[in-house]
Amino acid sequence: MLTSLFIKDYALIDELSVEFSHGLVIITGETGAGKSIIIDALSLVLGERASIDVVRTGSEKGIVEAVFNIAGNKKVKVLLQESGIELSDELIVRREISIKGQSRCFVNDSPASLAVLKQVGEMLVDLHGQHEHQSLLRVNTHIDMLDDFAGLDEQVDEFQVAYKKLVELTREVHDMRQREQQLKEKRDLYQFQIQEIDAVGPHAGEEGHLEAELKILENAEKLASATNALYELLYQGERSVRDLLVLARNQLGTLVDIDRQFKEAVTECSSAEAIVSELAKFIQRYNASVEFNTERLEQIRDRLGRLTLLKKKYGGTVESVVAHREKIGSELSLVESFDDTLKKFVGDIDAQRKNCGRLAQQLSVKRRETGKKVDKAIVGELAKLGIPNGQFTTRVEQTAVTDGVSDEHFAKVGNTNVSLNAKGCDRVEFLISTNIGEDVKPLARVASGGEVSRVMLALKSVLAKSDRLPVMIFDEIDVGVSGRVAQAVGLSMKSLAASHQVIAITHLPQIAGLADSHYVVFKSEDGTRAKTSIRKLSLDERVREVAKLMSGAEVTEAGLKGARELMEHR
Repeated sequence: MLTSLFIKDYALIDELSVEFSHGLVIITGETGAGKSIIIDALSLVLGERASIDVVRTGSEKGIVEAVFNIAGNKKVKVLLQESGIELSDELIVRREISIKGQSRCFVNDSPASLAVLKQVGEMLVDLHGQHEHQSLLRVNTHIDMLDDFAGLDEQVDEFQVAYKKLVELTREVHDMRQREQQLKEKRDLYQFQIQEIDAVGPHAGEEGHLEAELKILENAEKLASATNALYELLYQGERSVRDLLVLARNQLGTLVDIDRQFKEAVTECSSAEAIVSELAKFIQRYNASVEFNTERLEQIRDRLGRLTLLKKKYGGTVESVVAHREKIGSELSLVESFDDTLKKFVGDIDAQRKNCGRLAQQLSVKRRETGKKVDKAIVGELAKLGIPNGQFTTRVEQTAVTDGVSDEHFAKVGNTNVSLNAKGCDRVEFLISTNIGEDVKPLARVASGGEVSRVMLALKSVLAKSDRLPVMIFDEIDVGVSGRVAQAVGLSMKSLAASHQVIAITHLPQIAGLADSHYVVFKSEDGTRAKTSIRKLSLDERVREVAKLMSGAEVTEAGLKGARELMEHR
């Protein structure tokens, strides 16, 4: 529900703030007062295109802010969550247009893209103007309206999962067929590269081990000489470190007899002697293991040279050579087993196509059954709205495709292969005739604005319980209707207001008299500027306003009486 609207420096509006209630909200006012400006401002904050021309003369920017109650609206809350916007039962959307041409959007005080703002708007408000019945005249929305009425959400979701899998499988086959010729052309190259790499047989990490071993073999003489000298220094020489530590320990032992403070020093000296002895043993073992192996040295140099050649050709590292080998091996294997792999994919596609066909057929049957109910109900509503000879047809049709097209998204429904889409196999369109003897035609070709309005009201009345848009706005859609038909239009709006918040701009007393709340838009001048304002009417003011709509600017006692009678029968 739209709870409030704030507009500042927009067209003729200096500053305007208004709160709305639920039910049927009526807005009236003199021609040119600025009623449609308010609706245009609301359209702007819901994501419509902006122009700097809307900024009030002398101002830097125009601001429009709308507040909605979205408690229970899971769809909007999911969108906000996905967009990283803070959630609450109150939704605040704001749009700022500067004279420099910059447009800024905010949702719950968080900066948002125009696309997100528009998505939010499309989930909250259905706006209908005299020539702007967008949701009704867009054929691609008809299938959603029908599915909502039939309660097919779960079945559509199930089909979409199956359809997505079919699309993925057919895409993979399509990619395989495109790659097949390329791979065949590269077969000889890949075979040569595999033979070249396999002849060396590189494996990840070996290069480091080889280089470490090479360094040791190349320095064998130095290692032998140095370890021999170290052993002499630590253990074997005449004044080796080990012998000197033994002398020091003995000397400390004599001192302990004199002063016990040397006891710890004796222990530490003994530890040092033990460490030096272990170190000497390690060096002796290492010296004994030093190998002068020229044959192994040449083997390592040769292998490192062969690895270097491979690295230069296949990526710069041994790991990249191994990865390249795995990749071309897989692609060569695919070429050699292409027919078998393709056959498996085709089998999977056939199975998935049958599954999609079964689910699509179930949806189609439900839509046709529901379409007949909708047709009958809408014809009844049209008769109430002054179109007694109206005909309405929900056309549910499929597009046949040629058999055997393996990469096209189709399935057998009944005995015919038909094209699939994300909603099933159906294309749904609403057709109508409002005059006797005329064939039904697409809704977009209904000539009379008043007839389009009544058709839309009939549709909305039938689909009201399933319509997901909580706010409906009608901008002077009563043009072209009057008298009894006007009363019927008003009652239809009143009925819609039981399940929606309905905001209607009207000039007809038969509709205004049915209001749950009534607002008047007026224009005032201070000698230099004109500005548009709006205010909510009290009960007495509503009676006078309805009387003005009935009899003109001069309100008589008889007019007031007629207005009261009209309002009492709402």
